[in-house]
Formats: sequence, structure tokens, C-alpha cells
Amino acid sequence: MSVNYGSKRIVVGAHYGLRDWLSQRITGALMALFTVILLAQVIFKRGPIGYDLWAGIFAAQWMKVLTFVVIASLLYHVWVGMRDVWMDYVQPVAIRLLLQVFTIVWLVGCAGWAIQVLWRL
Repeated sequence: MSVNYGSKRIVVGAHYGLRDWLSQRITGALMALFTVILLAQVIFKRGPIGYDLWAGIFAAQWMKVLTFVVIASLLYHVWVGMRDVWMDYVQPVAIRLLLQVFTIVWLVGCAGWAIQVLWRL
């Protein structure tokens, strides 16, 4: 006989809770920190804000790497959020799977585009 109450309760499901909650907070904090760094660079640079300023900010290799890490964090942040939306609100399994596959393909495409833009491939 299986116990279905208390600390020995049999729990079914994906068990994503804490990991997803924590990943959303960490990726959100990383994106916020990146925004502060980027704004500080724009605010404290002298001269007009134009293409030359933006190109100068992203010319440094460390900034390209940091930007890609933030983009990867953003993509993971989006994936966790969209996966949860699809799992919570789309009941037909086939449609949910189709939406999840579309989301993955879209996010991989966005990652490829980000690499192309950052490193001009």
C-alpha cells in the first residue's frame, strides 16, 4: 500500500519548481546588471550618441562575450517562461508539443542571429 499523504506522499510531475524559479531570478538579475553596465557606458561617454559610440562599446571582446552570455540568459529565461505557459494553458498534448518545438527553433534562430551580429560572421 502506498502512502499518499505527509512526507512520504507520492508526487508526480516534472519537478521543475525551485530550479526554474531560481534560474528565472538569476537570469533576470544578470540581465538587470548588464543593463546597468550598458547604461553607465552610454551615460558617461562624451560626445553624441550614435553609431560610433555603440560600435565602440561593443568593440571590446569582453563586452561581446558578456553580451552573448546575457543573450543566452535571456533565451533560457524565455524558454522557461514559455514552457511553463504552454504546459499550464495548452491542454492538447500535440499542440503543446508543436508550440514547444516552435519555441525552441525560434530561440535557436535568435541565438544564431545574435552570434552573427556580435561577431559579424
